[in-house]
Amino acid sequence: MTMNVVGLTSLLDCCFGIVPTPLIVLPDQTVCAEIMLAGNIIDIIPFANIPGYVMCISLGNPQVLSATISAGGVLTPQECTPMTFEPWISMSFDVMIMGPPALDQTSMLICDFLGLITVAEPGNFTVMVP
Repeated sequence: MTMNVVGLTSLLDCCFGIVPTPLIVLPDQTVCAEIMLAGNIIDIIPFANIPGYVMCISLGNPQVLSATISAGGVLTPQECTPMTFEPWISMSFDVMIMGPPALDQTSMLICDFLGLITVAEPGNFTVMVP
């Protein structure tokens, strides 16, 4: 079986984000697949691992809700503040990266502002999984 490597510079989408953003894998992760630092399910730190999606359109985001109410009900995007505090949901339990399971192309992350973060572009490398 093969799996796409998800790690440093893989692109992430949020259902309420305006543009994709890269995943940042911190240098304390020392596992590389080809030349990419591989990510795991605890790469969730707002702004350190998940930089934000420029603008957010979720009414679950208090800034968006407030701006929309102020604009008379017209949806008003505001700056994205990732609120990710639970681990990624991943099915790659047989591949571990520095302890926790690895991220794969089907991994999902929940934002507390109602967003669902998914892997848009996992990377250009695949690895064989026994």
